Amino acid sequence: MKSYKMYINGEWVDAVSGKTMPTYNPSTGEEYGLVPVADKEDVDKAVKAASAALPEWAKKTQQDRAKLIMRLAAQVREHAEELVELEVYEHGTPVMLARGFAMAAADQLEYIASISRGLMGQVLPHSMPNTVGYLKRVPIGVCAVITPWNVPLMMMLSMVGPAAVTGNTCILKPASVNSILGVKFIELMGKAGFPKGVVNLITGPGGSVGDALSTHPGIDMIRFTGASDTGKVILKAASQTAKKCVMELGGNNPVIVCEDANVEKAAKMQAGRHYGNSAQNCSTPGRYYVHEKVYDKFVEVFTEEVKKIKVGLPWEESTGMGPMANKQQLERVNYLINTAKEQGARIVYGGEKPKDAALEKGFFLMPAVIADCTHDMTIAREEIFGPVGVILKFSSEEEVIKLANDSEYGLCAGVWSEDGAKALRMTDDLRVDSVFINMPRMMTSEFPWGGNVKESGVGKSDSVCGMEEFTDLKFICTSYDK
Repeated sequence: MKSYKMYINGEWVDAVSGKTMPTYNPSTGEEYGLVPVADKEDVDKAVKAASAALPEWAKKTQQDRAKLIMRLAAQVREHAEELVELEVYEHGTPVMLARGFAMAAADQLEYIASISRGLMGQVLPHSMPNTVGYLKRVPIGVCAVITPWNVPLMMMLSMVGPAAVTGNTCILKPASVNSILGVKFIELMGKAGFPKGVVNLITGPGGSVGDALSTHPGIDMIRFTGASDTGKVILKAASQTAKKCVMELGGNNPVIVCEDANVEKAAKMQAGRHYGNSAQNCSTPGRYYVHEKVYDKFVEVFTEEVKKIKVGLPWEESTGMGPMANKQQLERVNYLINTAKEQGARIVYGGEKPKDAALEKGFFLMPAVIADCTHDMTIAREEIFGPVGVILKFSSEEEVIKLANDSEYGLCAGVWSEDGAKALRMTDDLRVDSVFINMPRMMTSEFPWGGNVKESGVGKSDSVCGMEEFTDLKFICTSYDK
């Protein structure tokens, strides 16, 4: 089993303590590699390295920084096979999906590089004689980037890329369960020619390392994606030094299927999209509210589509859904399924361990469809983050809007209706950041994500909106009196 190192100030180093921890292959349950367990001293070294690199990096032209991001994108394309292999073996992503993630990651970097050269400030209205005032976008400073485990490569690139291209220096703390992919990502940044100290890598448990980053006075901003409960802990810790925090947190996303919807299309498209990445996505629908008149048809078509998904070893080309990324999440999803049964829900399909002997030791679960759920059931109230479709019934527009909004989360929603006016009316009434009409949630580099609705986050991610979060608008006023 191979051991890996952290990256601080341009050098590969072990943790000061000498301690390591394993990552696991979720398809076999076996240890995959060893990474260092950082402590406060390691974090302090990384912060000092990032602080020392900040002045020169921030003074580089936007053009120069963008060129480095383009070189990184080229490295991602050149080393795509190695990145895909790590996604498959350290995370359990089916190989076909992992290839798509790698190419999308490269595309996202190219997009980040291109739009960064168009970031603009603003000249303010003339309000004093012989003066001009303007706003200039400047870097925040040293950023701690704490990434989630569910789509590891994409998350690292989409968070580190805009931080670095806008002139900030970074400390990357990848998720514990796929830290080796973080090591590979940093290797590619080195090959692309990033100066030492601009991006540093710290590995270790989220609790201790995350706390050390959140409370460190040398960190100016925290960029975090993960569970809402963890985000609240980080916000509280970061408040001690009044850091800026941008967080994309949890979701329990409602999808509303109206009686006038194209029900077959809705069921097929939602089922086809729902179970990708074992439904380990914050945007995965948590609740399908289907009108009582079309409920049975939706459940039938949705279930037939789910039955077509092949659960298997992620390195096999025919696999449609691999294992869950870690044992803890598998156990949590099993608990939610069992609780749903106890509370009276109907398991239409799946929800058990596959019978294939080759999958016995991995963190596998058959994709589940659970019908006849009610709004007060545990599985309808909590974020599932696993391959389970939860289907509920509604009878009126007023009722379903009330139910959809009755959640601590507000990340995204979907509406299926052939009545355009109704769909837009519902969109206005839903308290969420994003709404997708007559389509499952789709994302491109140009689309913003997240926002400030309930406990689903603070600030925007992705697109030009996400990039601007890594900048401050500095106000400058000058007199040109004689």
